[in-house]
Amino acid sequence: MDNNRLHLYTGNGKGKTTAAMGLALRMLGHGEKALIAQFMKDGTSGELKALSALPNVKIFEGARMQGFIWRMGEAQLEKARQENTEAITRLVDEIKAFEPRLTVLDELAVALAVRLISQEDAWLLIDTALEYGDTVVTGRYAGEKLMQKADYISRIEAEKHPFEEGQPARRGIEF
Repeated sequence: MDNNRLHLYTGNGKGKTTAAMGLALRMLGHGEKALIAQFMKDGTSGELKALSALPNVKIFEGARMQGFIWRMGEAQLEKARQENTEAITRLVDEIKAFEPRLTVLDELAVALAVRLISQEDAWLLIDTALEYGDTVVTGRYAGEKLMQKADYISRIEAEKHPFEEGQPARRGIEF
């Protein structure tokens, strides 16, 4: 764990997940194992589809999001919190069993900021992953404690985006 580092990709710009997946691809290219878990997403990203076809990668499917958090009522939010708590327990076990050299915790910063995941669960997950290798946390709204713990911080800021001009997202080709 002494040489294992925590990478944080945060900010309001596009590319945080893509950067994390690129790091996973680099690790896989060196014959090492990578585990990828996404929070706040439905698991249908092109990156996951492509990476899952490669050897030495494990995609954790237990923390899927159904719908947007800002559209959820309190009962739906509580259900999502409970599901995330259960998923973290399974994910910690997966990390211990798989022993990845890189763990990507995509959108964990957001899930933590909006309280879908408790501070205790997030630190348990990060600390467990760091026992086996480098760990990447992505997402907007990274808190001060997360930034203090990170060894690398990449802040990705939006300067221009077609959405600002009223153009819709390009599902499937968002790059």
